[in-house]
Amino acid sequence: MRNPERPSIRHGLRAPAWTVVAALLLVPGAARAQEEEAASRRGSGGDIVAYSQIHAPTIGRDGMVVSQSNAATEVGVAILRAGGNAVDAAIATAFAEAVTLPRAGNLGGGGYMVIHMAAKDGKPASDLAINYYGTSPRATTPDLLVGPDGKHDPAASMSFKGITVPGTVAGMWEAHRRYGSMSWRKLVEPAIRLAERGVRLTDGEAEATAGRKAMLEKDPGARAAFLKADGSAYRPGELFRQPDLAWSLRAVARGGRDAFYKGEIARRLVAGVRAGGGVMDAEDLSSYQAEVSQPLWGSYRGLRIAYMPPTASGVTLAQAMNILEQFPLRQYRWGSVNSLHLVAEAMKIASSDRRLVGGGPQWRTPATGLASKAYAQERAKLISMTRALGAATLPDGNPYPYESADTTHFSVADKFGNAVSNTYTLSASYGAHVVAPGTGFLLNNSLGNFAWGNKDPKREATWPGPGKRAGSTITPLIVFRDDKPWLVTGTPGGGYIIATMAQLLVNMIDFDLNIAEAAERPRLNQGGGDAPLELEEGFSPDIVPLLEARGHKVRPSNTMGSTQSIVIEGERFLGAADTRRPDALALGVR
Repeated sequence: MRNPERPSIRHGLRAPAWTVVAALLLVPGAARAQEEEAASRRGSGGDIVAYSQIHAPTIGRDGMVVSQSNAATEVGVAILRAGGNAVDAAIATAFAEAVTLPRAGNLGGGGYMVIHMAAKDGKPASDLAINYYGTSPRATTPDLLVGPDGKHDPAASMSFKGITVPGTVAGMWEAHRRYGSMSWRKLVEPAIRLAERGVRLTDGEAEATAGRKAMLEKDPGARAAFLKADGSAYRPGELFRQPDLAWSLRAVARGGRDAFYKGEIARRLVAGVRAGGGVMDAEDLSSYQAEVSQPLWGSYRGLRIAYMPPTASGVTLAQAMNILEQFPLRQYRWGSVNSLHLVAEAMKIASSDRRLVGGGPQWRTPATGLASKAYAQERAKLISMTRALGAATLPDGNPYPYESADTTHFSVADKFGNAVSNTYTLSASYGAHVVAPGTGFLLNNSLGNFAWGNKDPKREATWPGPGKRAGSTITPLIVFRDDKPWLVTGTPGGGYIIATMAQLLVNMIDFDLNIAEAAERPRLNQGGGDAPLELEEGFSPDIVPLLEARGHKVRPSNTMGSTQSIVIEGERFLGAADTRRPDALALGVR
């Protein structure tokens, strides 16, 4: 939600500490010259101690964990120090965040994980994508979340009606089954201790929960789990214990996946959901499966990238990067009107094509076409350096000819060469604000991600249906240099995720910023059609009339995303926890 009292963008933005550089207008073909000039520098990640940049990363020698929760980061690092690999640490971090960051970390939501496992004992290196986003219950109907006016009813989404089948436990179980080196129980135990003994609430976490008190107190299960007995909110520094969540975690530690989807947790979930008017049943839970596939492979300026395939938005990010690759961004320089214009236009085109990204079983996203270099070259031809595209001048693209056959993110890398990029979510902050009695964890409201009441055939990919995974803007990724992980990153942020990730990649690869500096520079966001161009504070106010002169409808924005990133350079792990969200921590193993 944006603050209506925020000052106007023309007069209220802070002047940056760096210079906005004007650049000559160049045509897309000039990008080849940039490629040759920058080849020797690309992938350096920028300097760290030469003092040309304001921010510096955290350094580790034997691994790194970066997450939005300092306590969860410490849990992941403890696993690495005990000899666990990146997958072990990722699983432990995920369960810990379900305790320490309940508005986004979760058992009752879902997400996406990209994994790289280095060659070992004669086995070749492998890369995997795990889609454990929620699926709609079998009883989902087209009018389930539609109000009397025929449109989406937001209140219905914020109830037991709005939940998808949770996928987090299945996703973690699948990762452990394939690549875990420590016992499952050992990885869940730190979260159990945190829930039983309690955590001292930070100012950020206490303020976030207090801000949702009015919604949480409407549901008996949520009220019991997150508010005091007298109905008041916990204050900063107070000890917050979660006994019901500890019970659920202990059951998962003992019984693994089946304990959640077929055992007593499942029984309590179904009873709570049905009593609250929802439609999920025991068969929905017992039949849930995480989807395992190869990553969606792409590249940018010669660096290979493992994107998360649909229903995540790696395909949209890949398309945006392929469009940007047609232009010599390095010559335009960071913060120039040309570079901002190009990022905005690339995002506008990619956003317009997101209508084709959806979930099965009835819909197949044309991922190969959307992410192809050839399709990007065609779409890039729409961009003018002097005039912004609008709904009337941005025709629908057709990627099919190019086909062949509050969310939170954490990144983990270990000394063995393995890496995990994981983003998971309850959709809204605190999800549906409901808890099935006796379970202790919030449930998602991801069913609201579908296009309820929208009968436009162009939006068929986003129509609701039984057993379907909703499309998501989430896009964890791993960038490779010389066939080894170089950058492991991702971000929360809802509709800001794709633009945030695009700018992080451009900052690192085109502008040679170190990972901490790349994370902290101000960002923009641009939707499709005639959507406004949103700017964070930090850009020079002088840039606004220059963008408006090209036809952009500029307006101010609250912060965008919160990247949690690791760069691996030789024996060093360089971590950066974005300061846009409180309590994040990058911690290296030494």
